[in-house]
Amino acid sequence: MANEDLGKTLRRLRRLASLTQEELAERSDVSVDVIRQLEQRRKHSARLPTLHALANGLGVELTTLLGDPPAVTAGGESDGPRFVAVRRAVMPALWGPQAVLTGPDFSIDRLREQIADGWSQYHAAEFEPVMKSLPDLINDARSATVSGSDDDRRAGFAALGKVLQLAGHVAVRMGKTDLALTSLERAISAAEQSADPLLVPMIVNSVAWTYQRQGRLEDALGIALRSAEAIKSGGHTDTADGLKVWGALTMSAATSAARSGDYARAAELMAGAEKEAARVSKLPAGSDNRMVSVFSPSSVRIERVRLAVQYGRPHDALALAKGMRLSKDTPPSWRTWLLLDVARAHTDTGDAAGAVKALESLRRVAPTWMQHHTLAVAIVRDLWTLPNHPPGLRPLAEFLGVAE
Repeated sequence: MANEDLGKTLRRLRRLASLTQEELAERSDVSVDVIRQLEQRRKHSARLPTLHALANGLGVELTTLLGDPPAVTAGGESDGPRFVAVRRAVMPALWGPQAVLTGPDFSIDRLREQIADGWSQYHAAEFEPVMKSLPDLINDARSATVSGSDDDRRAGFAALGKVLQLAGHVAVRMGKTDLALTSLERAISAAEQSADPLLVPMIVNSVAWTYQRQGRLEDALGIALRSAEAIKSGGHTDTADGLKVWGALTMSAATSAARSGDYARAAELMAGAEKEAARVSKLPAGSDNRMVSVFSPSSVRIERVRLAVQYGRPHDALALAKGMRLSKDTPPSWRTWLLLDVARAHTDTGDAAGAVKALESLRRVAPTWMQHHTLAVAIVRDLWTLPNHPPGLRPLAEFLGVAE
């Protein structure tokens, strides 16, 4: 349920599973005191390893425990007409009309630019315009796969792979992970018929992220490591684009390891990623940054902050974040994660004023993203339960709809 807080959802799912708090604690290896605090709404959030453990103990996906993201669309509906149109474009009707040939005015370069614009809108959390444009972009890309020369068709398959990957990301943000995997599997099928050797591993990274959202951490870790190794053994890490894709997969693997509780392996993977990230700027510039995986010294530091928060080391997280300068190509979505993790770290250290300051910064730089993150709501709810509200908390609580 989109508007149900974590404690209510946890209690409802536990009762549906016919489990006592003590039984859930034993099955999930989570303290019964933590479960009680969550269900009694004395705590409104928990570290991601704890949430994954609770979801596993309940036998549900992580997304079921967390609920759909708030404000999934302007109207608050994740199955509105535009999303229905996206679903239809991703999964055309059985025995429906075949893709038509492109017309004389078609340009694959223009289509690629439109898809890149869609990725920019996605990273800015502008989901409504992305959903509006996706059906036509998918249909145009399908037409490009049956038109022109062999090279033209391969370029069309590359475009189809990238736009279906975008549709998969949007589906995840709408809380529809099964549709996301369908879209991503079809994206991989298209990418395999393109001439881009990096496109399949880029989409595999999206699949790994979706598996993480479903709590399939071992699956996510396995495919990320396998794809990263294939990129390295194929000699692609000598290019900027190839190194970015390898780095994104390696950081994804580290995240899966950390959420599984294997912090030593996560730290090892992140150390390797940080070392390699320094080479990105020394290599010849690659293709449009909007169409390639996010990997840079800034993204590695952001991920290290996130993992420190998940490890339960908020002081380390704040030390890593202090004075951080983000590169110009850092997407708004990554800036959002950093500020949310800083706010969470301040909350965990008992610095409510610091948490509010970080959330106020987030509201200024990425207000839409803030509304799409359940963590933002959870942090504000935790702060709202304090006997003395820090200055600036009420406007944030009202903005997120959690003020009583």
